[in-house]
Amino acid sequence: MSFRLLQNFKGGRAIVVTRRGGWESTLETTLAKLGVSTEYPEIIDGHAQIDVASFQADRDILFVDGDLEGAVAIEVNPASRLPPVPVIGLVGVEAPSRLKALVNLGATSFLRKPVHGGAVYTSLFMGINQFLLRAEMFERLQDLEERRRGRRAVIRAVIQLMQQDGFDEEGAYSRLRRESMRARQNMELYCEEFLNKRAKPPDTTGRTTGIMLQGGDKQAI
Repeated sequence: MSFRLLQNFKGGRAIVVTRRGGWESTLETTLAKLGVSTEYPEIIDGHAQIDVASFQADRDILFVDGDLEGAVAIEVNPASRLPPVPVIGLVGVEAPSRLKALVNLGATSFLRKPVHGGAVYTSLFMGINQFLLRAEMFERLQDLEERRRGRRAVIRAVIQLMQQDGFDEEGAYSRLRRESMRARQNMELYCEEFLNKRAKPPDTTGRTTGIMLQGGDKQAI
């Protein structure tokens, strides 16, 4: 997996949560030049009317005005701490509590109000690419964690072949590696399936169904 910076935002959609006051026209005009359309959700009783389920992570960017406390409620993934789409905080009053609220929403970039056109691209670039980078890092960590858990299955499978089939450690590992390659599976997944098949209860004849290794090696019975 190789991370690539996104530099062209054409086709994007900016969902801007703010109270219209005239300053946002600069943001809208600059975004349009970058090929990004702009939408302003209605705010009723202090809450933005946004349909989170309709968000598309590959094109949507959520701009949240930090001066509107509690206007946006979106779920952040508890494991990755990422929102469903990139979030850019619009900062007016630089109060620690408001900045913290934006960070808790998953903001990966900030844009000072009133907005200056020259700052929009940089904010967009940082916000989207930091979001993508964090998402990729989380996926890598998940993959490493799955492999770490899978190594337990490899160790158990090696021990089982040594105890039940008479292999030495090197021979057991080599056999499992070759069979996983033949099955076109990674080592960890193959060993998990190997152990599951050998753990099946006896059939009606009293025999335990097991897994036969290629090459005429021993079968669990």
